[in-house]
Amino acid sequence: MVPGDGRRRRRREPSIHQLRLLLTVAEELHFGRAAARHFISQPALSQQIRVLEERLGVTLIERLGGGVRLTSAGSAVAEQSRAVVDGLERLMQVADAHAGAITGRLRVGSLGAEAAMPHASAVLALLRDHQPQLEVEVRNVGFIQQFDSLSNGEVDAAFLRGPLPSGFQSLQLATESRVVCLAADDPLAAEKTLTLARLADRLVVDMPREVPRMWWDHLTVNPRPDGTPVRFGPVVRDTEAMVLAVLQKRAITFLPASARRLYPRPGLVYVDVPELGDSVSYLAWLPANRDLPAVRALRTAARSARQQGERPATGD
Repeated sequence: MVPGDGRRRRRREPSIHQLRLLLTVAEELHFGRAAARHFISQPALSQQIRVLEERLGVTLIERLGGGVRLTSAGSAVAEQSRAVVDGLERLMQVADAHAGAITGRLRVGSLGAEAAMPHASAVLALLRDHQPQLEVEVRNVGFIQQFDSLSNGEVDAAFLRGPLPSGFQSLQLATESRVVCLAADDPLAAEKTLTLARLADRLVVDMPREVPRMWWDHLTVNPRPDGTPVRFGPVVRDTEAMVLAVLQKRAITFLPASARRLYPRPGLVYVDVPELGDSVSYLAWLPANRDLPAVRALRTAARSARQQGERPATGD
């Protein structure tokens, strides 16, 4: 017998509860805060972590004066614990679907204020009505991580604006016109409509290099219809930074027409630019997630919401 084999066979496996506690400690790096999140006492949490360490045969946590830190083994075990806990949640979703109910947690990404838009709100309301036991967590995703959050499994589905990269499946939810955002004292701000040619001399806010260029070039119409490249100005990471750059007269930007309602600011004006085309809202997911019970329920709610009043759209 290889030395240690008997010990490995005799030791008990960790519980899911202990793995969840470890993950919370890894997030908080403080026993008191982690215990409060689980509504247990700090000594009870500390005892469960010690039991987990005994079962695994490694030290996971180093106790410090003002908190704790993970050992190298603790970091590795926490990473695998996340996969185990997420895997169990998916397993329970599958089992619940066959039992006639969907429980567990669905993580839905939202690019900026997308989840607050009428089409997305209608989807989420229908989902709550039909699957009251399903916990729905809406997570805000920015321009940089919007697509990666789906690809790496941080979210199960997401409300996004097109165009979408290849590799995603989607359901088109709504369409609206697009506008240019100008400083109120801009000479063009008094116009009812504008052409891209009249905006050719203006700098346009840019995106960080991590944002897919295809996506941003499409939204800024780069190059312009006559082949002229857009002159990009300051780099921004979210919509608030966009409108601030316009207020500071550093650049202009293009947004969906709903920005008039979502981002009204003194000193800003939104003007229609028909050449910009429409802004299209999607519910997107990975093909591998399509038939997960919670994602399937979300897709069903999205189709129902669209049929009950959203503009016609194609494909899912």
